[in-house]
Amino acid sequence: MEYSLFCHHFYALSVSPVKKKLGLLFIMLLLWVYMLYSCVGYCATMPPGLVVDNNNNNRAKETAFLGKYAEAESGRPDLMMSKLLSRPQSAWTDVESDYDEPSVRRAPRDFSKDEGDVDRAEEWDDGRRVSSLSSFSNGSGNKKLPQAIIIGVKKGGTRALLEFLRVHPDIRAVGAEPHFFDRNYDNGLDWYRDLMPKTLEGQITMEKTPSYFVTREAPARIYALSRETKLIVVVRDPVTRAISDYTQTLSKKPDIPTFESLTFKNRTTGLIDTSWSAIQIGIYAKHLDNWLQFFPMSQILFVSGERLISDPAGELGRVQDFLGLKRIITDKHFYFNQTKGFPCLKKAEGSSKPHCLGKTKGRTHPNIDPEVVQRLRDFYRPFNMKFYQMTGHNFGWD
Repeated sequence: MEYSLFCHHFYALSVSPVKKKLGLLFIMLLLWVYMLYSCVGYCATMPPGLVVDNNNNNRAKETAFLGKYAEAESGRPDLMMSKLLSRPQSAWTDVESDYDEPSVRRAPRDFSKDEGDVDRAEEWDDGRRVSSLSSFSNGSGNKKLPQAIIIGVKKGGTRALLEFLRVHPDIRAVGAEPHFFDRNYDNGLDWYRDLMPKTLEGQITMEKTPSYFVTREAPARIYALSRETKLIVVVRDPVTRAISDYTQTLSKKPDIPTFESLTFKNRTTGLIDTSWSAIQIGIYAKHLDNWLQFFPMSQILFVSGERLISDPAGELGRVQDFLGLKRIITDKHFYFNQTKGFPCLKKAEGSSKPHCLGKTKGRTHPNIDPEVVQRLRDFYRPFNMKFYQMTGHNFGWD
């Protein structure tokens, strides 16, 4: 009798409607978690060829725009486009043709799908890792051509600026330098767009290639793509920049001539060799004049490389205003690394740990004869003054 009563109570409890509903909900939850896990794993490993491209209409519009621009400018579209598509010719001899920065040298490769490799190439102190779930959450959106480009200058602080900007939730940027408007223009717009990360509505796509600023063909090519493009140039004391440029080359080629011998055509007369790119790049007024043939000054922002070190939040505030974004990157995002001598991020993109730029940044400069430094300052002074007048800003290099 007692055994039967116990069974009766157990049976009544097990078939309780509440218990049955809870059991079903628990089973459904397990199935949902399993499906989500499977979907994330599948999406993370899906080859690029399986991604459907819905941007054909946009690409057709861009191609049509390029054709209209060429026809309007010259009356001969075939002639104009052939000029824009021609490979740039170097205006001076450089002892080093490559940058420390990772760059795109052959097509095609989608760098937005290989963030890990890009970050390792940047040599951050701590490697960043993007989880499968993060990749899945960032999988939405479309690849767009950049609305803003950091066009210069080499050894001015462009990598630091880009990494600082990537903290902003409304900025998405490719890590490697595409070199589209100087080295890879023949690869076409589809190739260029495929390098870009996916963005959502309201987000800005960016890239940086410092050599654009000194490439004669770059302004016309960017203008032909979009005359609304916003341009950012990080400038630095041209004498310090030249020494930094030489230091980078020296780290790769220890047997190159001394800085002094490369600086002068004739040491006795003090004639500066402007054919050397380390000197040529710092004549900012000359290069800016080329850009002003296509873009108004209101579309070009000049960032001080010196203040990017002394007051990163202040310079980032100016950049965010220029891009029409809310000032989200502030003092709380930075700390000054005494060992390296420049600011670092407390939390970089995709990480919860502090990050500084790697060993290739902040190299110790060789000792240069003070007389050589002074002669260089005298050489750059008139160009600096013209640059101050053109930009309406005194950068204090003299």
